[in-house]
This record gives sequence, C-alpha cells and structure tokens, in this order.
Amino acid sequence: MNKVILVVEDDPGVSKYLKELLMDNGYGVRVAADGSEAINSLNKLPPDLVILDLGLPTLSGESVCVEIKKKHPDLPIIILTAKDTTANIVKGLNLGADDYMVKPFAAEELLARIKARFRALGDGDNKLKVADLELDPKTLEVRRGDKLLSLTPQEFKLLQYLMANKGRVLTREMILNRVWLYSPEVESRVVDIYIGYLRKKIEADSPNKLLKSIRGFGYMLKED
Repeated sequence: MNKVILVVEDDPGVSKYLKELLMDNGYGVRVAADGSEAINSLNKLPPDLVILDLGLPTLSGESVCVEIKKKHPDLPIIILTAKDTTANIVKGLNLGADDYMVKPFAAEELLARIKARFRALGDGDNKLKVADLELDPKTLEVRRGDKLLSLTPQEFKLLQYLMANKGRVLTREMILNRVWLYSPEVESRVVDIYIGYLRKKIEADSPNKLLKSIRGFGYMLKED
C-alpha cells in the first residue's frame, strides 16, 4: 500500500506543486490549507508522514506540530518553511519535528529526506540495529550480542527513539517531547536520569560504547 503524506501548506501554488511531485513519486497525498484543517484531517485518519509549513492561518505550524506529537508521537514530521533562522530551526526540531527544510527547496532533496524518514521509522515492525545492539518492536526484545536485556517500557521507548535516529544528535528537548509526550509534570533532567539507566544496561558488559553524550547539545547513538 502506498504511503500517504499530509501536506499542510496555505500557499495554493506550493501546495499544488507538492501534491503533484509526491503523487508522481508514488505517494498518496492529502492537503490541508490551515492548522485547524490539518488537525481535523489527522483526527479522522492519520497519514504516514506530514509535511508542515509553519506560517499557517487559524493555528500556527508550531501548535500543529505539538498537537500531532501529543496524539501521534511516532508520526514523522518534516517542516518545510520560509523561516530560515537558526533559532527557528532549533525551535522546530525541539518541538518534535523529525526534519527541517527551508524554502525554496530542491525537489530531489525533499524526496530523499522523505525516504530517509520512512527508513528510520522502519514501518514500525522492522528490527533496529546499531553494531551488536538489536531492538525488535514486534517482540519488544532488546539484545546486546547474545545477551537479552531487561528494559522498562520508558527505557524501551527511549532506546527505540535513539536507534531510529542513529548517528543524529538528539537534544534533551527533542527526547523529552517524543518519549514523555510534552508532559508538564516531567522536568528535562529526567532525560539525563534515563540515559544513565539505559547506559548501564546496554553498555555494562561491552567495551564498545554506543551511547554518546554530546556536550552542550544532547545524546546520540553511534557506532565507533
């Protein structure tokens, strides 16, 4: 079955171009012209990926991003916007977006990034692997080499997010937003605490340390 992409874009010309581009490349496409329409479309039938403009009427793209991640934390979001400052990019990613592109954009690059997000998602069923660390979303088993690891549900979610984004630096805010779903009761230091728990379990008996602390930024799972 073809993947369905929701395009949230208020410019009719850009929206039409994106729809034609995506359909020509084998994707199903739904279009929303404002934030409220996007949320209604998502509530009726979630797509497989969202391309989201930030400068939307009725409800800002930032608010739409937050709302999507509350209800559908694993739904990939690629922000596609004219807001090109570093502050805007960091804010968008910290809200939970999986990628950020600035207009004007190259069609080939957008298509490549869409494919990359679907590969990272792994259709939700494929095993994730980094070096000898393996996570199976179907059986909920995690192994390091031949050893079966026992993780709590929250540790499993955290590891799954890190492994799906291997080689990518994830800030504390990104992790908090994705794994703890924007809960106001949760402080950012809980990320550091759970990273510590996870590090003990996945690296205790291995000289190959996969979980990296990126000073001043966050964390990354990467093979040496």
